[in-house]
Amino acid sequence: MIKSMTGYGRRTGVWNGMSITVEMKSVNHRFCEVICRLPKGLGRLEEALKQTIRQQCERGRIELTVSVVGSVRRQGEWLDLLSARRYYEGLRRLQRALRLPGTIDIALMAGFRELFAASDMVFDERAIGPVIHKLASGALKDLARMRCQEGKSLLRDLTARLRVVKRQLDQIKRRTPRVVSEHMTKMKARLAGLIEGGHLDTDRLEQEVVIFADRCDVTEELIRLESHLTQFRAALTETGPVGRRLDFLLQEMGREVNTIGSKANDAAIALAVVEVKSELEKMREQVQNIE
Repeated sequence: MIKSMTGYGRRTGVWNGMSITVEMKSVNHRFCEVICRLPKGLGRLEEALKQTIRQQCERGRIELTVSVVGSVRRQGEWLDLLSARRYYEGLRRLQRALRLPGTIDIALMAGFRELFAASDMVFDERAIGPVIHKLASGALKDLARMRCQEGKSLLRDLTARLRVVKRQLDQIKRRTPRVVSEHMTKMKARLAGLIEGGHLDTDRLEQEVVIFADRCDVTEELIRLESHLTQFRAALTETGPVGRRLDFLLQEMGREVNTIGSKANDAAIALAVVEVKSELEKMREQVQNIE
């Protein structure tokens, strides 16, 4: 069963008085790209989370965001006292060397923000890690479920459009033999009017008709199109990523249809070709979102 690359999942939990939210969303992408946005101090969880996602998603751009809200223990502010002494001594030497007026006081030293820092939230990674992994697994299940549901919708749409394409190709197949016979009738009428009672060279006429029939013969293109349609239907029932193969088959179908349109010198066939090309283009837009 085909799956879409579009999905969303979200799970929320509580741990030590904090609210933890894990959010996942995915869009179409040629390969599997996983992006994790974690709070500072939890970077070590990133690789394991990516591996978990890759086990479920083989294509798509998946973004995972973890947010922690609540009262969290922080480390106190600290002072780089050694650097502060160096700054002070340096300013004193500069003042003496240039004979500058003024005093070096606390207000001046407080302007050097690099001397002061406050640490980020302090997490017990071993304790909070399993909680985040559990929430991430739940969000991933929600995302996978949505991708499957979207895939079912895509399957219904593509199946309906395949039927439209098949009907149009059947019309082309039925119309092709009539194009040659109608062309022969028109040529006879045109030549008869020009000769005005003279002798009509039927051999030459038949020869011209044979050349015309060979030039506008689209049998090979129709056979290849039927083969591509069969492969396309089979791929829709397979498990695993099939998006790239479906896109390739649609490209090949487009080439065959273009050839039919250029070879078949007939208004009815040209109209059917336009309808087929329109459906193939809509199908290709949908296939871009299939895993």
